[in-house]
Amino acid sequence: ELDAFERVEILRGLREQKYDVVVGINLLREGLDIPEVSLVAILDADKEGFLRSETSLIQTIGRSARHVNAEVILYADRVTPSMQNAMDETERRRVIQEEYNREHGITPESIKKAIKRGIEEEIEARQFVRESVGFKDESEYITQEFLGELEQEMLEAAEKLEFERAALLRDRIDDLKNQRGKTGSQTQKGSSRSGKKGKRQRKRR
Repeated sequence: ELDAFERVEILRGLREQKYDVVVGINLLREGLDIPEVSLVAILDADKEGFLRSETSLIQTIGRSARHVNAEVILYADRVTPSMQNAMDETERRRVIQEEYNREHGITPESIKKAIKRGIEEEIEARQFVRESVGFKDESEYITQEFLGELEQEMLEAAEKLEFERAALLRDRIDDLKNQRGKTGSQTQKGSSRSGKKGKRQRKRR
């Protein structure tokens, strides 16, 4: 199972054409905006359930909507009601979009979207700057202000419906808070051990 950082790096690699195909059970259903996706293949589309419900199928099919020449293939032995409803709804939306385009003289084009630098790279860039002025241990720069900045970025990402980025930031914040807590507990243990050594020395005298 991939963590949030690995998932984002894989999707970024797909956008940068490092990978031709991404295989995942739920990877393309979470509202991800990936304009480079030109083919969505849904395996076992006739296996009725949460991941193959009408809503889930529509969401998965929608991952290809950013590419002008995109296709969707549903692999199945039979057409389930969920599949039929999803296909009917997709066709209904396509007809509406085509009519709107004709009325307004619009020629469909693939969405072009800049590839943002990964969150991990942003963190590393900040750390590099801080190291250059004397901070070497990551735990040294985990300030409340820094955590606040990340939390603000997380909220902004959620408001923009960039859920993958928001989840990544959330995981990073939790990780940094854990590091901060471990550093504090180690310092307290070190002080406690020093005190005990002093007592033993006085006993020997």
